[in-house]
Amino acid sequence: QVHLVESGGGYVQVGGSLRLSCAASGRISRTDYMGWFRQAPGKDREFVAITDGTAEITRYGDSVRGRFTISRDNAKNTTYLQMNSLIPEDTATYYCALRRAWASEFDYWGRGTQVTVSS
Repeated sequence: QVHLVESGGGYVQVGGSLRLSCAASGRISRTDYMGWFRQAPGKDREFVAITDGTAEITRYGDSVRGRFTISRDNAKNTTYLQMNSLIPEDTATYYCALRRAWASEFDYWGRGTQVTVSS
């Protein structure tokens, strides 16, 4: 099994920055894709970012492109989400997820960390 634990959420003012971390343990592989998603109250889950095993391939959601950066440290089994220029619309619970290289969906999810951006 795989266990994912997010951390780094909190309160921040508009224009501020936060860095989220996702620590992975269990049966993980360096070929796994890691992703970040978020969900605000009353809204659908939204794709934020994804990276492949070597972090050479990264993709971002339209609403965060240019402000957020996903990265990973395979030696620490940790994936990061650097969030800059935060706006109130970024307020949500952020989840990291793992997808096997051969899979089409994310099968493993963390419990999430709350990010609140105050104006």
